[in-house]
Amino acid sequence: MPTSPRIALIHALKHSIAPIEAAFAKAWPEARLMNLLDDSLSADLAREGKLNDAMTERFLVLGRYAAATGADAILFTCSAFGPCIEAVARAHAPMPVLKPNEAMIERAVTMGRRIGLLSTFAPTLASMPPEFPTSVQIVPKLAEGALAALDRGDRATHDRLIVESSHDLRDCDVVALAQFSIAATAPLVAEATGRPVVTTPDSAVEKLMKLLAAKA
Repeated sequence: MPTSPRIALIHALKHSIAPIEAAFAKAWPEARLMNLLDDSLSADLAREGKLNDAMTERFLVLGRYAAATGADAILFTCSAFGPCIEAVARAHAPMPVLKPNEAMIERAVTMGRRIGLLSTFAPTLASMPPEFPTSVQIVPKLAEGALAALDRGDRATHDRLIVESSHDLRDCDVVALAQFSIAATAPLVAEATGRPVVTTPDSAVEKLMKLLAAKA
């Protein structure tokens, strides 16, 4: 594995940048990070309500740009765009191209069969459940109003709405936080539910480290 691999981080929400940078700083500070942000992706998906070929092409363009900069791997941090990211992964194989949630899903399914999936972005709860194996039961939960609160800089309300929503997941074996932007609430959700909580940033960094070590 390169001592300081270049990892391209591609975001559809500005709130995803700080959590993934923090996860790298803690687990893999040697990695060289580059951030690409297009927050119109999430806005356009929310307005159109579904993924389409035009959206996939936008992701392919971002993937080509990241690869052209010399990236050793690409990590997307936007959880509602699974099929688009899969298209990028096919285009750039064997370079590691990760969906934000795939590593967390792999971890969550080892922890129980009833998995609570907590999100603040409604399209995520449509695109992400099919990524889990059929052997588990997904209990989706939207923390309504939380993302809007974060957008206006009100993190206290954002966190409170997530915790209140998590109460409905107390009968699950594990709670999965579906977005990078809500990873910091993991201790609060664990306390509110009494359940183990898995997050996307830490799981993704761990998987990237293993993938690039295997390539070395």
